[in-house]
Amino acid sequence: MGISISKQGLILAAVATVALLACAGGAWAAANAAPVNTALPTVTGTPKVGQTLTAGNGTWSNSPTSYDYQWLRCTATGNSCVSVANGAQKTYSLVGADRGHTMRVRVTASNADGSANADSAQTDIVAPAGGSAVPQNTDRPIISGTAIVGETLSTDEGSWNGSPTSYAFRWQRCDADNIVACVDVPGATGKSYLLHDSDVGYRMRVRVTARNASGSTVAHSATTAVVQPKLKVTNDRPTLSILSVRFLGSTVYARFRVCDDSLKNLTILATDTRPGKAAYTRHFTTLTAPRPCGVYTRHWTPVSRFRGAGRYTVVLKARDTSGFTSAMSKRTFVRH
Repeated sequence: MGISISKQGLILAAVATVALLACAGGAWAAANAAPVNTALPTVTGTPKVGQTLTAGNGTWSNSPTSYDYQWLRCTATGNSCVSVANGAQKTYSLVGADRGHTMRVRVTASNADGSANADSAQTDIVAPAGGSAVPQNTDRPIISGTAIVGETLSTDEGSWNGSPTSYAFRWQRCDADNIVACVDVPGATGKSYLLHDSDVGYRMRVRVTARNASGSTVAHSATTAVVQPKLKVTNDRPTLSILSVRFLGSTVYARFRVCDDSLKNLTILATDTRPGKAAYTRHFTTLTAPRPCGVYTRHWTPVSRFRGAGRYTVVLKARDTSGFTSAMSKRTFVRH
């Protein structure tokens, strides 16, 4: 009987011990986890070649026991970051390769249950050892004036950091419905520009280049309204004139000016012809109506019977919503 009681006591003691360990283990498991970042790491120091940056750990929960560091070199906008050589310490001395970039630091916090990392905000652009950073545009140039032939447009420089020491200006003509298709106006390099008949149908913009001892940066203004002729346009049917036609590889690019007093979008008929070949016609629609004129560029790849060397003709016509069609305008050249 005494032996039986002793066994029962041992069993009860064992059960109690297991329960105690289970409770203790559960409490231990609930109280421990990998670090979690609650405030981003920081970077202090002057972003200039030869200067030293220092990382701040940021703020973390779950009691990290150690921190590791990796410095990152990023684009001027803080993107496309890559790790730098010799950048695994809390401090980092900026080198020539960092010039013109921004920097971040990646901090990895660890404890017995794991690790996590967080990146700092980007620094300002790293300046060269002996001067300021390349100019950076903060507010693009603004054009003032009325877009009518005979009027003068003017521009300011825009706003820049990096203390530019000089500015250069270049006026450009852009298509009425495609502000990316811009070309320089020959000789137009001042802060102001007098509009000419050759500008009719284009939108105007200005390219400003800011420069200092470290380099230069370009910024573009917004485009103006479409340049209008000095005299009112009245016509029974649209008028169209080809400004240029050229091949780039196997693709034809045609730039043309259309004028029409309906102020509505037009259909453009583009016809390819070659001697001994049946003609082929395409239809395009303007995206911005002539007001009353517009310059447009369209491109296409000729069908197979028009490819290769030989005489080639492009014929363009414009048709308005009433069905009136312009006289044809054509351009012929020989492909070699």
